[in-house]
Amino acid sequence: MLWLADECVTVSLVRELRGAGHDVLYIAEFAASLSDVDVIALASQEGRLLLTADKDFGELVFRRGHAVPGLILLRIGPENGPLVKARLLEAIDQFGQGLFGRYVVIDEIRFRSRPL
Repeated sequence: MLWLADECVTVSLVRELRGAGHDVLYIAEFAASLSDVDVIALASQEGRLLLTADKDFGELVFRRGHAVPGLILLRIGPENGPLVKARLLEAIDQFGQGLFGRYVVIDEIRFRSRPL
């Protein structure tokens, strides 16, 4: 699966996704401090799911109309790294390619999902 990981995503989670065979571009590796609007534009241009912990992206997508192939919002603190990894992998297993075209919020207990 194609991912664009925002710089707020931990490097360990990026490595985990890559180790599982996912193609991940990581903003922190090549464009730190890129604006949120430019991150969304890059995800759209590249056809990548945007993975973030930044709630501002929901505002940009739903209220300001910026298009993105898929938006996955992590609502588990980075200090809970193993749980973040486990819940993200569960979401990938559950939704698969269906993550594209959806806004999915991942928290400690559930997934909330709606079409973009």
